[in-house]
Amino acid sequence: MKRLKKYLFKTISDTFFPLFFTLYSITSVILLVKIASYTSVITISFLELIYLYMLSVPQILLYTLPITFFISMILNLSKLSAEYELIVITSFGLSPLKLLKIFLPISFLFSFTLFIISFILIPQANYLEDKFMSQKSQDAQFNIKPSEYGQRFGPWYIYVEKKTKKLYKDIILFKPQEDSDRFILAKQAFIQNQDSSLSLNLFDGSVNTITKDINQIDFEKMIMNNHIKQSKNISSLDDIINYWKDNTPKSTKRRMILQNTFIALLPLISILFYVAFGYFNPRYQKNRNTIYAISLVIFYMVITQNIATHREYYLLVLVPIVWIIISILFYIKKTKPYY
Repeated sequence: MKRLKKYLFKTISDTFFPLFFTLYSITSVILLVKIASYTSVITISFLELIYLYMLSVPQILLYTLPITFFISMILNLSKLSAEYELIVITSFGLSPLKLLKIFLPISFLFSFTLFIISFILIPQANYLEDKFMSQKSQDAQFNIKPSEYGQRFGPWYIYVEKKTKKLYKDIILFKPQEDSDRFILAKQAFIQNQDSSLSLNLFDGSVNTITKDINQIDFEKMIMNNHIKQSKNISSLDDIINYWKDNTPKSTKRRMILQNTFIALLPLISILFYVAFGYFNPRYQKNRNTIYAISLVIFYMVITQNIATHREYYLLVLVPIVWIIISILFYIKKTKPYY
């Protein structure tokens, strides 16, 4: 039995790792393109780009690990069936259900790992990414450069003609709105950093609102505050629990809990699908298990992501039970009568 376990795990790894690295690489390229798009808003170095990518790794693993495990398990058993090895194993008294006892621990381990990634690592990564982006946004607003377009101070586009030390001269701020446009003109200004907010102090200027008419208000001094978003620190178990407690019906946290739970449970609750589609007789049946595996995992991901939008906790029990019942029906129809 030990030799059989060792052999089965070796064949699984031969299928799992090439597929995993392929999916991981494709997902990484997509995320790197997304991260690179941040450069239109903030300036980041190559090392900071790598740092943001590393913070995205838990999110990549959350999707690539269960999909890879599901497909590789079915492909591996299908390969053993095509080479008549499962038939030989069955002839020695090892039925499909007994074979599942070998796969049950590794399926549980994958699901447990995915729960750790979903509910511990991802919140920490999100906190670090929000903290990084907030800091970069604050630096960008605090270091406004003269004669450059496209710079922003909060919701305002800002243009500065000249800068002398920390004092800006000839400032124009523009804020487009649906029913009106607003301009602020000032001769001088400076930016003040106050903990979690920046304030723009403007002197000798005017506020111009353009609708059907042009309204102008002159001022000697005006202060514009821009609050910098502060992410909640996540450094302990209590912080993680408080992070997930924010689960009111209108919050996205409840949907995230459902989505992540469905994804994490996939390797464990699909265990009967492995033998239902992995077993076949190569003399009488065609091997379409690759198509079945890909179709099933896509169906599961799409359905569960849509179901999670309802944000009802009873779905955490209902969806896995329904999925297990479906797997039992497939097993009874496709595998049990023959093996």
